[in-house]
Amino acid sequence: MDFLNNSSELIFNVKDLCYSYNEQIVALDHINLTIHPGEKLAILGSNGSGKSTLLKILDGLYFSDSGTVTAFGQILSEQAFRDDRFNFEFRSLVGFVFQDSDTQLFMPSVWDEIAFGPLQLGLDQNEVISRVETALLALHIENLRDRAPYQLSGGEKKQVALASVLSMTPEIWVLDEPSAGLDPRTVSWLIEFINAQSSNGKTIILATHDLSLAEATADRVYVLDEKHQLIAESTPGKILSDRSLLIKANLISK
Repeated sequence: MDFLNNSSELIFNVKDLCYSYNEQIVALDHINLTIHPGEKLAILGSNGSGKSTLLKILDGLYFSDSGTVTAFGQILSEQAFRDDRFNFEFRSLVGFVFQDSDTQLFMPSVWDEIAFGPLQLGLDQNEVISRVETALLALHIENLRDRAPYQLSGGEKKQVALASVLSMTPEIWVLDEPSAGLDPRTVSWLIEFINAQSSNGKTIILATHDLSLAEATADRVYVLDEKHQLIAESTPGKILSDRSLLIKANLISK
């Protein structure tokens, strides 16, 4: 099974997706969207609109109540992920960066954190070391290698979380509110990092309510409203210039 060689032209194809928590609290209501290889896509929505849930479904962490989600031409389902080969290839291709870095970081040191993913891929020791050192250099966190993640600042934790995904060399980056809690200097660095990954041919999917982040990183934007429905899809310029749309989605105030 080779996802990249055997997939359709779409990386993700979402059709009529519905999802509720405990079969009572609606999170996503009849969502339809497509994601193409190499594009930079932002999903804009206010807090509670369902954008984080949507990303977790794309990453195979949650599964839809109804509708279909296809990745690389394969239907994403609990049964599909029980297949070790499917699960391995999917996880090798798709890297997820959580909004809260503390959710993602659990190893005793930064070095161990970054090495964890490559070790799960069964790579030999030299390749693991090479990937860790490359990620440390790329994120400019060589000085943190022996630190415990819980001792780091919010910005440093975000850098380590990104490095732990970078060491897996994913083709698709899925980032949930990546600028949350970061200072302006770190946000500027984050934008450069995201755009650098795109320049290297990676597909970027990010969820955010930060309009400036979407403007700086996205080629295309979907908008979720507070009814958990997609209400718009266009370029960042058109979306961000539509004041009535942004008010409707509670992304700006009146």
